Amino acid sequence: MKKVARIKEVKKHSAIELGIPDKQRKNIASGLSMVLADSYMLYIKTHNFHWNVEGPMFSTLHNLFMVQYTELWNSLDLIAERIRALGEYAPGTYKQFAKLTSIEESDKIPKADHMILELLKGHETVAQTVRRLFPIAEDGEDQATMDLLTQRLQLHEKTAWMLRSLLS
Repeated sequence: MKKVARIKEVKKHSAIELGIPDKQRKNIASGLSMVLADSYMLYIKTHNFHWNVEGPMFSTLHNLFMVQYTELWNSLDLIAERIRALGEYAPGTYKQFAKLTSIEESDKIPKADHMILELLKGHETVAQTVRRLFPIAEDGEDQATMDLLTQRLQLHEKTAWMLRSLLS
């Protein structure tokens, strides 16, 4: 009898009670999974371009891409941990990311100017994914997720602007 009572007590304390209704909490986590997948795929693309860029802008782009992939790498943990804080599992396999992402892979190594274009499109895509999630987080009164989304949106919009400026 004590064991059953103890199990009920553990279940009671392990319930997720963040002040966000379950359905909204799960929808927010699902949207964050898409942001995570887009961010991860953009990270891979940026790192690939860092390794393989050539041409007269090599040094500038090599360094710029390193700054960008490092920032993306650091963001992955923040996004995944927010998903976990909401009580859901974060996607973590290529197969899961491939299903969730809106970022297209590059089959070939493009010329430097096309690398810039692809990364520009990637940052704009992540910004769009973030914007679609924002009203869902707002409806759930999930300020922590809204704060994270605001930070991600600012970064992706700024990076898109900087990449766009290289093409002018």
